[in-house]
Amino acid sequence: MKFDTGGLSLPGSEADSFINSGRFLKNALLKPIGITPPITRPVENLQPKILLYSHDTFGLGNIRRTLLLAESLIGEYPEASILIVTGSPVIHAFRLPRGIDYIKLPSLDRPNAERYEPQFLSACSDEIKKTRIDILEKTILGFNPDLLLVDKRATGIDGELTGTLKSIKAQGLKTKIVLGIRDILDEPARTSAVLRNNGSFDAIDKYYDEVWIYGVREIFDSIREYGFPESAVRKTHFCGYLKRKIETRSENRNMLRLLATTGGGGDGSELIEKFLESVTILSRKTEVASTVIFGPQMPETSRAYFLRRYGKLPNTEFLDFQADLTPHYANADVVVSMAGYNTVCELLSLNKKAVLVPRAEPVLEQLIRARLLAKRGFFEYVEPNDLHGDVLAAKIERSLISRSSAESKIDLNGLPQISRRIRNLLMRAPR
Repeated sequence: MKFDTGGLSLPGSEADSFINSGRFLKNALLKPIGITPPITRPVENLQPKILLYSHDTFGLGNIRRTLLLAESLIGEYPEASILIVTGSPVIHAFRLPRGIDYIKLPSLDRPNAERYEPQFLSACSDEIKKTRIDILEKTILGFNPDLLLVDKRATGIDGELTGTLKSIKAQGLKTKIVLGIRDILDEPARTSAVLRNNGSFDAIDKYYDEVWIYGVREIFDSIREYGFPESAVRKTHFCGYLKRKIETRSENRNMLRLLATTGGGGDGSELIEKFLESVTILSRKTEVASTVIFGPQMPETSRAYFLRRYGKLPNTEFLDFQADLTPHYANADVVVSMAGYNTVCELLSLNKKAVLVPRAEPVLEQLIRARLLAKRGFFEYVEPNDLHGDVLAAKIERSLISRSSAESKIDLNGLPQISRRIRNLLMRAPR
């Protein structure tokens, strides 16, 4: 005897879901007459509720990665309800597809590696911390997601998620909880100590179903470098880097096309200064067209200075902010940028020639990433202390004559791998 329950899809109460899942048939019909239930594939929740907690402070990296994941999920599950909770001060500048919404937390800034303070309401530090905790707890418990995807910090910024994680378990909610981590956090000794001391490993052991690393073990083995305990190792999966959409460049070989971008731009003034110096040097040898994207957090005084000093530089345009940099990347012969995770993923996706100028404060994440990828032939890079206009110009020229691709390919299948992992987590009877 065979019962086909896969075709039912009726909205309604938990009782309706119970019937739709097939459990009603098994319990009410099969058991009373002693028939062994057939082995059936678990019913997937095709209308999942997914909440993404975006670690937010400096720059655009975390929120852009979160939005990429959210858009990928809504493509996989068009009827999903996806809620982003973030303190990013620029979340409103991004266009969100149908099915995705957000709740804005009070914004934080990070003056050093492990200290956070309100970005705009500095006189109310304690109140802001409590407000964020209250909003997070009420939102997560009220939304009661099928999947909670936490970015970067297992206990949230300054432990603000800890109480909510405890409540999820105490209330017996069926939420699957996943921690997503970029390829590199900081230098190993400091990161390992932080993860132990801030309760991350303990939280992973107690509350998390899986840990996803958005990177490649052969490039940087986070498990080994950061000293993951066995309880965390068992839950951890390397997913690969997150590939971005590819756009073909328009052919125009009349001049050298350069792009400079600094992400959020809050600490990008020196890079822009040296880039513009390099443009003036290169312009003596060839015709150059350059685009500078300041970023939404670049100080107004810096913007005014660059426009005043370099505003009449031939074939140079200055833009404040672009939510989608793909067309600009595609049209550039060489990109000069920092070495943030999202930027690197975009450059790798487009197989783009680039010179990376990593920041080295407040953490060494970008510098480590730039060194490792340059060593493997993916990009040129400049050490922070060597950043001068003539050095950058030479690196741009070197990038132009380098091979079109690196010695080895890199795994950019992070999104498909994440999709498979989410599908496995959601392959259970609906609540």
